[in-house]
Amino acid sequence: MNFELLKLSRHEIERLNPLRGQTILVTGGTGYVGKWIYYFVKHLNNQYELDIKLILVARGIDGPFNIEINLQSFVSFIRSDIRQIKNLPAHINYIIHAASSPDNRLYMSNPIDSIDIITSGTKQLFEASLELDGLKNILNLSSGQIYGAVNSDHITEDDFGSLNVGNIGSIYSEAKRYSETLSLAYRTIHKLPIVQVRPFAFVGPLMDLNMPWAINNFVRDAIKFSKIKIVGNGSPIRSYMYPADMVYWILVMLIYGKTGQAYNLGSNEGVSLFDLAKKIKNILGEKIDIEVLNMNESNFTFVPDISKVNKEFNLTIKVDFDTALKNTINWFVNK
Repeated sequence: MNFELLKLSRHEIERLNPLRGQTILVTGGTGYVGKWIYYFVKHLNNQYELDIKLILVARGIDGPFNIEINLQSFVSFIRSDIRQIKNLPAHINYIIHAASSPDNRLYMSNPIDSIDIITSGTKQLFEASLELDGLKNILNLSSGQIYGAVNSDHITEDDFGSLNVGNIGSIYSEAKRYSETLSLAYRTIHKLPIVQVRPFAFVGPLMDLNMPWAINNFVRDAIKFSKIKIVGNGSPIRSYMYPADMVYWILVMLIYGKTGQAYNLGSNEGVSLFDLAKKIKNILGEKIDIEVLNMNESNFTFVPDISKVNKEFNLTIKVDFDTALKNTINWFVNK
């Protein structure tokens, strides 16, 4: 995973000391975010003896990852649908709620189940959390998609645009908005400590190259077919955060995030899809064809403003995009 890319200072490591000897429950524990949290905590425990305990919750687990976690004493696994979770271990101190997938194929093909996992699952988790006397904070991993159609080069935590409720593609965004509203209700009535974190996009080892997103497909097709196909005109601008940065930010927000506040999670370094394709081509150093289909596409920018995170937590991007992309491609080529 090469966490050394972060180049964390002694002070930055010491900021994580409140997690020493603590237990963190991670829902969606075998997903992309969950796996990166596991590997990062493993690194922290091995290098800095933080003795953090993890409890991963998921409906299932793949063979290699199951073998991996069975070899570690700091992690345990609860096999459960988030909608049925109850009787949580009493010694839990923190919760990271990451049990949902932004894969639009899922909520297009099975919208009822997709929205229920987020809405009912979040409510069930909050209900179970009420029994935890030692609970210090819950980090609800929401989504940058809740902002809707925002005309901004960098989206702040206070920017909100419209969502088309007549479009089934809004299922995920609307469900995530609901999860934040539900958080407000539980904070108000039950005083549950909950912070909202809104992730944007990421690039790094372990990402599923078959996910229906441009960067995943560009990397896959460049490696496999020596050809990158841009469906639109290549003008939309996205940003991508390296997962080691992502997890460090999540842990800092878990410790120091203020109840009731929301924070963006992502890189503010935007890149057009066409420039992204060119960067991938240059890294591979081979003859990669780039085909632009020029189908109708809006010039949509999806890049977070991270000034609030920088001001409150002094968090910055440690792994720049070019380094993140190169490390990702090399990982897939050599795996």
